[in-house]
Amino acid sequence: MPVPVTDRLAMIAGMTPELQPGRFVFCALNDLPLSTAISDGAICLFREAEGVSVLVPVDLAEAEGLPVEMPMCQITLQVFSSLAGVGLTAAVSAALGAANIPCNMIAAALHDHVFVPEDRAMEALAVLNALSASAR
Repeated sequence: MPVPVTDRLAMIAGMTPELQPGRFVFCALNDLPLSTAISDGAICLFREAEGVSVLVPVDLAEAEGLPVEMPMCQITLQVFSSLAGVGLTAAVSAALGAANIPCNMIAAALHDHVFVPEDRAMEALAVLNALSASAR
């Protein structure tokens, strides 16, 4: 496994954003029981004070009768960013914010993932590639 990158500019320069297949939706399960299908099919599950937030494929949300309000696409930053690294999330969200593109970031153990509205995914990818190029 490669050594995690901690340097801000190195993380940005090496992020190599890659659009992943699929369409996803964030759903809040306030008082709804967490079904096995949702739990097994979720990309991410986070317990909040108000309930459980899940990130699931659109087709699973529809099959479970959950609202599909903003289908999103996933862009994975291929850099192996350290959990101790500072600035990657801020740089990515600032660049997308300057382009008026909403984003939801998920930092996992090995990579960071950016979820953007489906209709803005290609534009977001271009913004992130330009950000990466500017750091090189």
